[in-house]
Amino acid sequence: MTIRQIHSKLLKHISERNRLLILSFVVGVCSGLAAVLLTWCIDAIKHLLDGGLSMPYNLQYLVLPGVGMLISLLILRYVVRDNISHGVTKVLLAVSRGESKIRPHNMWSSILTSSITIGFGGSVGAEAPIVYTGAAIGSNIGRVFDLSYRNITVLLGCGAAGAIAGIFKAPLAGVLFTMEILLFNLSLSSMLPLLISTISATVIAYVFHGQTPMFACSLTPFSMGNIPFYIIMGVVMGFASLYFTGTTLWLEDKLGKVKNVYVRWILCSVALGLMIFLFPQLYGEGYGVLSDMLNGRDVSGSSSILATMMGSGWGIVIFFLLVFLVKVLAMTATNSGGGNGGTFGPTLFCGAIAGFVLARCFNLLGADVPEQNFVLVGMAAMMAGVMQAPMTAIFLIAEISGGYALLIPLIICATVSYGTTRIFEKYSIYTKRIAQSGDLLTHDNDQAVLTLMSTKSLIRDKYPRIYIGGTLRDVVSAVQDNNAAVAAVIDKKGRFQGYIDIGNIRKYLLRTDLYDNTNVVNIMEHAPALIDEDEKMESVMQKFDTTGAWRLPVVDSGRRYLGFISRSRLLMAYREELKMIQNSD
Repeated sequence: MTIRQIHSKLLKHISERNRLLILSFVVGVCSGLAAVLLTWCIDAIKHLLDGGLSMPYNLQYLVLPGVGMLISLLILRYVVRDNISHGVTKVLLAVSRGESKIRPHNMWSSILTSSITIGFGGSVGAEAPIVYTGAAIGSNIGRVFDLSYRNITVLLGCGAAGAIAGIFKAPLAGVLFTMEILLFNLSLSSMLPLLISTISATVIAYVFHGQTPMFACSLTPFSMGNIPFYIIMGVVMGFASLYFTGTTLWLEDKLGKVKNVYVRWILCSVALGLMIFLFPQLYGEGYGVLSDMLNGRDVSGSSSILATMMGSGWGIVIFFLLVFLVKVLAMTATNSGGGNGGTFGPTLFCGAIAGFVLARCFNLLGADVPEQNFVLVGMAAMMAGVMQAPMTAIFLIAEISGGYALLIPLIICATVSYGTTRIFEKYSIYTKRIAQSGDLLTHDNDQAVLTLMSTKSLIRDKYPRIYIGGTLRDVVSAVQDNNAAVAAVIDKKGRFQGYIDIGNIRKYLLRTDLYDNTNVVNIMEHAPALIDEDEKMESVMQKFDTTGAWRLPVVDSGRRYLGFISRSRLLMAYREELKMIQNSD
């Protein structure tokens, strides 16, 4: 008996529902281990470089980030041979357009390249790569065990949730991240696999890293008198989020126009090196700076020549404002230059810096607000605005800091920031490009169904094909043993020219005297619209509504005929997809 036969026999005795629950635990453990491995690799590379490549005047800031980007670029270009940047966006695309299939290499390639990028000082985060890794683990395990598309999608979400839980030791945030950002519609029955994955991943993180929160800190108790300051900060963070998202996407587009990857690497590595040399806080993830701010340690930036020149007071405010503004540029340069990392970590970093700047401004103007609290709340506010996921932001920050005592200001700031951002920007940094291409899944069931439906899957090629130069005799010969209602008329190259409605020519079928005298071109009809094989389903529906047609022909980019889509089949597929979304299984 072969392994495949044993595998098939085992699957027959376990229902798909039970398989999903068992595999959600497996995926959670694997995602947790992947998160532990990624953090270990980053720390190991940093330790190796810090111990063996110390340079005078902090010159390593000019050199090392570019070297890490180059190594990552070469691995991606010649070993992986795939674009794995923007991990969260790639996961969203896999769910909406790729039947939740993620290539197997993503289970290790993101860990390898992101650990090199960040370990060498690239100014990005490790969270998006580990989300991509966890999602790839869930997707591939689901496919190996023959789960349905819907349950593969749930398992993909389990992997992503487990990755977030594993790297932050935050199980609730992992579930909320998947619900708010990744999966457009989850039933209550899908919650159990997600919880199993996040708890198992968190336990793995506890085993290797202990139970202390990632950013453990001592905070000042919440004061009702500071609510106006938190509201002001929420508004400011909303605009800061717009800057973060807009600048990132704009700069990516500009750098993307440099087609030679090595020229782009040179430009980005030089720019990144200079930025980190002037602002050492941008080196790597920058979580050490956040820890100092959250614990009230000196953040005057003594390691920076520029900070020393600015002195203290308002000079430090200006310095850290520049750190915030430049961080977005450094992050984009790292990713565009060949590095691999995410925007998740930089979002937290920028939120903390902005919170510190605002709190210091309030205090310099005569107020007395706890700066550590504003640093923490700023992280949530920036995350809520950039990712447009306020629930994830609130509970993630509370979990990674043990800061549940600040739940009220976290809610206030995150809500105000999210609301301010939504006035000007409908989409998050992860979804904006996908929305522009029409592939975005939303919590709107109708829109989600149209996005999930595939034009290619609805094509039927059961209709006779008739050459446009033929006669009525050719038509009779083609349809006499076929019960199709129409026949497609094509030219010698297979390009669609029109169609013949069998009902409309029925009166000619018994007129044998017309068989050789009536040309196809004289009895065919022109289609009111053509459907492209890759056309979005929303556009297909609009064509049916506009034309009132019962069926429309589908063609490829060369206008070659592929088949017809009927209105009845379209509506049937729509109902089935909607039922799958609304039902628990």
